[in-house]
Amino acid sequence: MVKQLDSTVLGILAEKLMKFGLTRQEASIYICLVRNRELSGYEVSKLTGISRSNVYSALAGLVEEGAAYLLEGETNKYTAVAIEDFCQNRIRELEQLKNELVAQVPQMEPNTEGYITISSHKHIMDKIYNMLEHVEYRVYLVMPMQYLEHIRVCLERLLAEGKKVVLLIGEPPEQKLENAIVYITGKNDSHLRLIVDSAYVLTGEMTGSDTDSCLYCGQKNFVNVFKESLRNEIKLIEMGIN
Repeated sequence: MVKQLDSTVLGILAEKLMKFGLTRQEASIYICLVRNRELSGYEVSKLTGISRSNVYSALAGLVEEGAAYLLEGETNKYTAVAIEDFCQNRIRELEQLKNELVAQVPQMEPNTEGYITISSHKHIMDKIYNMLEHVEYRVYLVMPMQYLEHIRVCLERLLAEGKKVVLLIGEPPEQKLENAIVYITGKNDSHLRLIVDSAYVLTGEMTGSDTDSCLYCGQKNFVNVFKESLRNEIKLIEMGIN
C-alpha cells in the first residue's frame, strides 16, 4: 500500500539527510522510497508532487550517491538503500578523504598568542570536542550540567587513557565518571571554562543559542590567570565556601 508523507516529518528528516550530501529533492524522494519500498518514477512524482523530469533526475542522483538501487524490469523501479548502510558508507568515504587531506594539506602551527572568538552553540561544541581530542595530560572543565552528557564519551576515553580530568559542576552527574575529580559548585549558570594541558583556554557562555560566544586563547599569561582562578575556586569548595 502506498503511504502518504507527513510534510513536517519530511522536512525534518530531509534537513538531516542534506548533511550527508543529498539535495533537498533527493532527500524527499529518498524518504518516499523508504516509506514505500519500491516505486516507479511516476509513483514517486505522484506521491511527492515533484515533476517527473525532476524526479527522474533526482533518482539517478540517488543511485549515483549510493542511496538507492535501480530495479530493472518491464517498468523500472527504485528502492532505498538502508539508512544505516547509506550513512555508514558516506562516513567511511569522508573518513578516507579526511585522512588524505590531513596528509596532503600543510599543517597549521598552533595559535598561542591570539584571541579567537567562536560564535554559536554548534561551533562552541565542535571546539570542545576538538580540544578534548588532543588532550595529552590533563583537562579542567566548568560547564552547564545539561551539556556534560554530550561529551561523556570523550571524557571517559581520556580517563581510560590515564589522563587527569577535573570537573567543576553544579550538581553530581546522574552517572558517575569513574576516576574523574569532581567538585560540586552548587551553581547552575551558563559559564564555560575549559583548560587543556595548561596551554589552551576556552571560556564564555553556553545557553544552546546561536548567539552564544566564547573566547579561545593559548596566550600563556591568559591561561595562567584562568588556572589560578580555578585553583582558588577549588580551594573555596574544599573549605565549604562556595
